[in-house]
Amino acid sequence: MKLLMVIAQERFRDEEFFEPKQIFEKKNFLITVASQKKGVAVSKLGVKVNVDNSLHDVVVSQYDAVVFVGGRGAHVYFDDPVAHAVANSFVQQKKIVGAICAAPSILANAGLLKGKKATCTPDQKENLKANGAKVLEQDVVVDGKFITADGPKAATKFGETIVKALG
Repeated sequence: MKLLMVIAQERFRDEEFFEPKQIFEKKNFLITVASQKKGVAVSKLGVKVNVDNSLHDVVVSQYDAVVFVGGRGAHVYFDDPVAHAVANSFVQQKKIVGAICAAPSILANAGLLKGKKATCTPDQKENLKANGAKVLEQDVVVDGKFITADGPKAATKFGETIVKALG
């Protein structure tokens, strides 16, 4: 399996990236990290992560799933047409689309969560509702190919749920 993990260049949430990534690696998934640009991204806690690919260069057909990582940094993608196009392409190709914490707002703002059940961090709930999502008070919510999680405490369960969905 090949996974695309999308992080912000700065201030992505450590647990929401590293915990699922560790779960994916234990299953021998190949992981590509994408962000605004190749190079280095820095987490909320200052951990540097190598970015393999710019979002502009992502070829969706090469991946089985995408995971949008949350944290304050994820806000850069809320209205980003490139991030929206990547998410839309995964949906069109009927692939798993995951988002945790603030990142479900990327999907909501792209118009992908209309009529879908989802969860997110408390400060994004109104945005999801305004964009037509049915917000549930759960750690992790699965609706078809969408898997959303509400934040760092759900990071491990989020990763495990994605693995299960990929079979």
